[in-house]
Parts: sequence; C-alpha cells; structure tokens
Amino acid sequence: MAKSKKKKEVKDSVEVSEKKSIGFFQILLAWIIIPLMFTTAVVLIIAKVADVNVFDQAKEWTSKVPFLEQKAPDEKVEGDLILEERVISLQAEIQEKEAQLFEVQDELTQVKDSNETLVIEKEKLDEEIEKLKLEQSESKRDFKEIVTTYEQMSAKSSAPVITKMGDAEAIQILSSLKPATLAAILEKMSPEEAAKYTSMLTK
Repeated sequence: MAKSKKKKEVKDSVEVSEKKSIGFFQILLAWIIIPLMFTTAVVLIIAKVADVNVFDQAKEWTSKVPFLEQKAPDEKVEGDLILEERVISLQAEIQEKEAQLFEVQDELTQVKDSNETLVIEKEKLDEEIEKLKLEQSESKRDFKEIVTTYEQMSAKSSAPVITKMGDAEAIQILSSLKPATLAAILEKMSPEEAAKYTSMLTK
C-alpha cells in the first residue's frame, strides 16, 4: 500500500513538471515568436505593396553601418594593382637587359669578324714579306753573280757594256767591283765617260 502511494506521488510530480515546462514554451511562443512572425509578415506585405526590394534595402543599410563595411576587397585590389605594376616593370627591365645582351653579342660578333679579317690580312702580308725577302735575296745573289762575272771579264770587254747601261745600274755595278778591276775598266773608257762615272761614284 505504501509502495503504490509512493508511485502515485512520483507520477503526480512528473506531470506537474511537464505541465510547467509546457506552460513556459507556450508563453514564449504566444508572447514572442508569434508576434515577431506576424510583424515580419506585415512588413513584407507593406514592402511588396510599396514596391520595395527588402533584400536590396537590407544590403544598402548594412553597407552604411561602419563596422559592417568591407574594406578588404579595396585593399586587395590596391595590392593586386601594385603587384601587377611591379610585374610589368620587371618584365620591361628584363626586355631591356635582353636588348643590351643582344647588342653586346652583336658587338662581339663584329669584333670577332674584324679580328679574323685582320688575321687573314696579316697572313697575306707575311706571305708578301717572305716573297719580297726571297726576291731580294735572289736579286742580291744575282747581282753578286753579275759583279763576279764583270770581275772575271776583261776590262776591254766590260767597259763598253757598262757604258751602254743606264747610269744607276752602271754605278751600282762599278761601286761593287774591287778597286783593281774598277781601275782597269775606267782605263778602257773614254776620258769623258771615266770622268762622269768617277764623279758619280764620289757622290
């Protein structure tokens, strides 16, 4: 009997607590949520009748609130512009450096070509000098042979031949002869010719 009484008391206390909690929710619903929903519906109906876009108006109002303004996109745009300008300036600098590099390469190519031309010209000049030296040595050898021939000839035979030569050639040969041979040849010439060649030899 005592057990059934206790069960009944527990059951009654649970029902009372359920009724209290339901009562609070009903009060909240009746006094706050329903009037708020009703007010929202009335505002939306009035806005519709007045041809006002509620969402655009809400965006406009929030953009005027200082702490809701979004400054980040503007800052981002400015940063992007600065980076873009920097990239453009760097690209321009790279192009300028490439142009300078091409100019230097062209100059090096021209210098290389001119050096090759100078080397070729030097080789040609060296060849010409060698030829001239060879010709000079040959002409010296030929001249020595001529002088030796005149020394071996008799003065009577060589004197008329020398007088028939040009003055420069005659003086060149006469100045290369030994004194005894020269004297013998001058003896076989006429006095006028001997005097002429003697005066030319003393100059």
